[in-house]
Amino acid sequence: MQAPETATTESTATPETPEGTAPFPTVAVVGVGTMGAGIAVAVARSGRRVIGIEADGASAAKALARIEEATAHAVARERLTAEERTAVLARITVGEQLSAAAEADLVIEEIPEQLELKRELFAELDRICPPETVLATGTTSLSVTRIAAATGRPEKVLGLHFFNPVHAMKLVEVVRSVLTSPQVAEQAAEFARELGKEPVAAGDRAGFVVNGLLFAYLNQAAAMFESRYATREDIDAAMRLGCGLPMGPLALLDLIGLDTARTVLEAMYEQSRDRLHAPAPILGQLVSAGLLGRKTGRGFYSYEAPGSSRVVAEPSTGAAARVAGRPVHAVGVCGSGTMATGIAEVFAKAGHPVTLVARSQEKADRAKAQLAKSLDRSVAKGRLTAEQRDTTLGLVTASGSLADLNQADLVLEAVAEDLAVKRELFATLDKIAKPGAVLATTTSSLPVISCATATSRPQDVIGMHFFNPAPAMKLVEVVSTVLTAPEVTSTVLELCGGIRKHPVECGDRAGFIVNALLFPYLNDAVRMLEEHYATVDDIDTAMKLGCGYPMGPFELLDVVGLDVSLTIERVLHQEFREPGLAAAPLLEHLVAAGCLGRKTGRGFRDHARR
Repeated sequence: MQAPETATTESTATPETPEGTAPFPTVAVVGVGTMGAGIAVAVARSGRRVIGIEADGASAAKALARIEEATAHAVARERLTAEERTAVLARITVGEQLSAAAEADLVIEEIPEQLELKRELFAELDRICPPETVLATGTTSLSVTRIAAATGRPEKVLGLHFFNPVHAMKLVEVVRSVLTSPQVAEQAAEFARELGKEPVAAGDRAGFVVNGLLFAYLNQAAAMFESRYATREDIDAAMRLGCGLPMGPLALLDLIGLDTARTVLEAMYEQSRDRLHAPAPILGQLVSAGLLGRKTGRGFYSYEAPGSSRVVAEPSTGAAARVAGRPVHAVGVCGSGTMATGIAEVFAKAGHPVTLVARSQEKADRAKAQLAKSLDRSVAKGRLTAEQRDTTLGLVTASGSLADLNQADLVLEAVAEDLAVKRELFATLDKIAKPGAVLATTTSSLPVISCATATSRPQDVIGMHFFNPAPAMKLVEVVSTVLTAPEVTSTVLELCGGIRKHPVECGDRAGFIVNALLFPYLNDAVRMLEEHYATVDDIDTAMKLGCGYPMGPFELLDVVGLDVSLTIERVLHQEFREPGLAAAPLLEHLVAAGCLGRKTGRGFRDHARR
């Protein structure tokens, strides 16, 4: 890597060395592209001297321009003052001579993701740099151990995986090989903290923490789209609205780059031999066609131009030919739990008369009282007026008799997640509901067709999977079986719009969209923990800071309930028979021990003490 020494900032004055025992007062960054430039600025802002090294003179000049532009942008956004920018630029030089790395206490490599290229660079750095210099690779998927093996100082080699954009992303994965010195790893973690970052410790395996969990999930989303189980828009909307994720998986793949994603997955598969890590064929097809995502203007979506984030509409694939739905006015809800009362509230707020039926009049009255409390909270928060609350509550009739559902246009069950219980209820509803009434199950994991075949009208049965809490969560998975009539599907899709929910359409298979993508990711996190690869706190921190997730996987597991999670994992494994979907033994052991999460006070964390 060589670059001209003339491509420097205006000032070449020796920067001030941070006081105290701050690690790595001088840092070299080899490869000053987008990521390298971001790291260089972050390091310089901490008061350290930065030596940028590029492949040639032209690249060095571009790198310096990139840094100047980025810092000017930071001033415009008020992330830096003009004085701070001047000081930062004074600490950075960019040149072509790799020998300049000899002056550094730490060298960070950010060159292309090719193992032999990195090994050659590290061998040369090992020759050039003093024995005490620490060498760090910025790889996202390659083996740190194999890179370190190209040097005579493997104990001083580790991975420092920053996330893009560096100025905004707080996470740094500090990746140790089996030979990395604990002292070097701790110095690197302290260095990251001094840059204002949050370091998490990870071992050396493909993907580390974040990509190891993220890319398996993205891969399954690509496979789901490839199988035509759901549209790209519905898959992305389901994960955004159902899980609170900042982006849907297919849009995220386009942002990352499909070629990059495929490279990471190939590296993961090479190590794990888990078929869930084998890149979905559609990724290879799109890459071969040059459709790499946003950077080429087309991937899973089409964009206005290469590099643009604006999606352009494409011709409809047949939704316009959908048949008309049936009219729905009166609604019946079976159940007395949180989901049942929440669904009743949703429909009543939209102006539908609702009959809320429980196993006894007492239970039904109690359920309506809970609904009233929910409405009172909405009034207190200013989301409803007192008049709207009273109108909504007046539309709900509590009953202890299923016979009162005989005039409902739509009946939804939200009873226990037990197939025998649901089938018995559907058999009863079959006798009570009027002809043409739509019968819906809110199951999250059981086959809808099994509920449908308990009736003499399976064409009228459909899945409507609401998310908890139903009044707040916008998503409804609309699950059609092989026997569901097209007009019934249309009815429910139209109805969701009327109750201000976002419907996504999918077929009747285990997990539907959200759980089929979410729970394997959670299961992978449990496996990562039981293999002592990373801690509960580091894994949760990594996913929240690295991906912008609202909760880490262990926080989410404790909220959902480990028993519920185990049940869904088992259903997914039974349906797809993939070895990688088998429930992690640690999850099974915790459930057997009665550690079910927040509801029992202990799960992956001890909540009783909080």
